[in-house]
Amino acid sequence: MVLIMFLLKEKKTRRNRLCLLLVTCLSLLILTGCLTVGPDYAPPNAKVPNQFHSQEIGSTETKPGDTAKKSVEVDTHPIKQITREMLADWWNTLEDPLLTQLVKRAVEGNLDLKLAQSRLIEERARRGIARSSRFPTIDAKDSFTRQKTSGESNTGEESSLYARSFDASWEVDLFGGISRSVEAAVASTEARQEELNDTLVSMVAEVALNYVEIRSFQARLQALEKNLRSQEETLQIVQDRLDSGLTTKLSLEQARYNLESTKSELPTLRTGIEQGKNGLAVLLGEFPGSLDKELKMYKKIPITSIEVAIGVPADLLRRRPDIRYRERELAAQTALVGVATAELYPKLTLLGSVGLESLSASSLFTTSAAAFQIGPQITWKIFDAGRIRQNIKVEGERQKQALIQYESAVLTAVKDVENALIDYADEQVRRKSLLKSSQAAKQAAKLARELYTAGLSDFISVLDAERTMFLSQDQLAASEGKVTSNLIRLYKALGGGWRPFMESAPAQEEQIFNNSELKEL
Repeated sequence: MVLIMFLLKEKKTRRNRLCLLLVTCLSLLILTGCLTVGPDYAPPNAKVPNQFHSQEIGSTETKPGDTAKKSVEVDTHPIKQITREMLADWWNTLEDPLLTQLVKRAVEGNLDLKLAQSRLIEERARRGIARSSRFPTIDAKDSFTRQKTSGESNTGEESSLYARSFDASWEVDLFGGISRSVEAAVASTEARQEELNDTLVSMVAEVALNYVEIRSFQARLQALEKNLRSQEETLQIVQDRLDSGLTTKLSLEQARYNLESTKSELPTLRTGIEQGKNGLAVLLGEFPGSLDKELKMYKKIPITSIEVAIGVPADLLRRRPDIRYRERELAAQTALVGVATAELYPKLTLLGSVGLESLSASSLFTTSAAAFQIGPQITWKIFDAGRIRQNIKVEGERQKQALIQYESAVLTAVKDVENALIDYADEQVRRKSLLKSSQAAKQAAKLARELYTAGLSDFISVLDAERTMFLSQDQLAASEGKVTSNLIRLYKALGGGWRPFMESAPAQEEQIFNNSELKEL
């Protein structure tokens, strides 16, 4: 201000007037540069329970420092605390090398993951566009104009105009509209990062679930084939007894009916195996049929019989990428309210042009051809029939919607963990009962056949025993697959299956997976 008063006392030459203009603009920048309109973002304070409801009913106890217990003892395995490292590579706990290899291939080839990666790179480019608004723009322009005026209204002379200029403009962020735009772009980029993480979580879980489903179908098929062999032996025994006149043809037809009824389940199980392979291949970004050789050999279902300590609900806010995604979306929308609010205030743009103008090409680069233009431009929307204020209201309501979506994501996350905990714990109890049931049914079928062969019982007891044995073995195989599948869903519900991506340099954005910790999978 002192400098401005000094210049006002001086003789107002063209140079002094120019200096006065520049100093005035700089003073205005200093005085108003810190003014940013619109709400400042504050992370939402999500309310979550102190512990999961499943802990209270005894399904799984996870109080820090306490010994985890279950209402029904399933096994004698120790409690296993789920750490961040275990969550990141949870599939390794299943101790299946082929599954680990399939996860690696899925990370490299899954198309949904590539699509999410492309969206992240796109959003980073948009962030760069938003940041560029903070800087001036400079254009270079060369022109030649040949014109002739009318002889009736003017002199009728022809003339040429040669021009070369550099034009610059810079919008001064007086009320923070540009800053809020950058803030929104940064938050949107971080939201896309979390969306990529969430896609990775879902994809890895789907790979594991498809793999376990295939192994479960194979285990059920193995059990069915064993029962078929047993029933074929029973049919042969009945045939021999019929030939000896020791039984009736009714028993033979019942035995044949039992055998064919069991055979009818073969196509269903084989179809399930093939569909599982095809689904898994697509998850890996490969054509159906590409995994036939790798999965042709039957392998046991990856079984884990551990009690897990999962922490407290508040941990989900840090672990679950879908919650983090919604929080970043809320931050971006809050900034957009500020962008809309800034439209209520005037905009200051500094304009300038330096160049050469001449009527002849020979004198274009002389001193007398020099020309310049500089000065501020202030624009202010005085009347727009309420459009700006209505737009502020629109963005404000979108902010409320983003908050509701965040709160909904938190509720959904807690529900997912609660359901996964109950399913995982109760299915282990069911599996243990089915194991005992299967063993008893196998022994009962053996005794029933022996008694029938000795003529001490009728054939109905053999049929009932064999049907029960087949059903119990099929249920056991399905339950073993379900135990592992429920554990996978628990890991997914806890937000497992990803590592935080490091912010890649622009030149490295195309290689995000090659440079990330996921490459170490």
